[in-house]
Amino acid sequence: MKQIYRLELEEARAMVRAAIARSEQIGVLESVCIVDDGGYPIALERMNGARITGPQIAWNKAFTAAGHKRSTHLFTTPPNGPALPGNEAFGIQWSFEGKFAAFVGGFPIVVNGEVIGGVGLSGGNGEQDTQAGLAALTALAELLEPHGLKVLVQADIKK
Repeated sequence: MKQIYRLELEEARAMVRAAIARSEQIGVLESVCIVDDGGYPIALERMNGARITGPQIAWNKAFTAAGHKRSTHLFTTPPNGPALPGNEAFGIQWSFEGKFAAFVGGFPIVVNGEVIGGVGLSGGNGEQDTQAGLAALTALAELLEPHGLKVLVQADIKK
C-alpha cells in the first residue's frame, strides 16, 4: 500500500506568504497559486497592484507543473525543450483548453519523491518568478522538515 501526502491549506498559505515576502524584497508584484495534485487551487493570492491577468496565469503554471510533474520552463529550454518548434511536444501549450503553461514560473511540489501539487507565479520576469517560487518551496521544506519529510527545492525539477 502506498502512503499519500496531501497538501493542506495551512501549508499552502505558508508557501504563499513566503513567495509574497520574497516578491516584496525584490520589488515585484506577483500572483501566487498553490494547487493540489489534481491541479486545483488550494490558495491563490494577487498582491495589491499586480496585473489582473496574473491569477489565471499563476494557476495555469501551477496546474502544468503539478500535472506534468516538471518545472514549466523545461518545456522551452533550448535546444531540446520538447515544446519548441520541431520537437515532440510542440503545440502542447494549446492542450487543456489553453491551461498548459510552457514558460517560466511553475514548479511541482515534491515531497519524499512524490509530486503532491504545484506552485505557479505570475507578475515578474522569469528570474523574479523563480525566486518567489523557490521561496515558497523553501518555506514548505522548513515547515515539513521537523516531521521527517523532504521537499525538493530547486528550479529545474524534472520527474
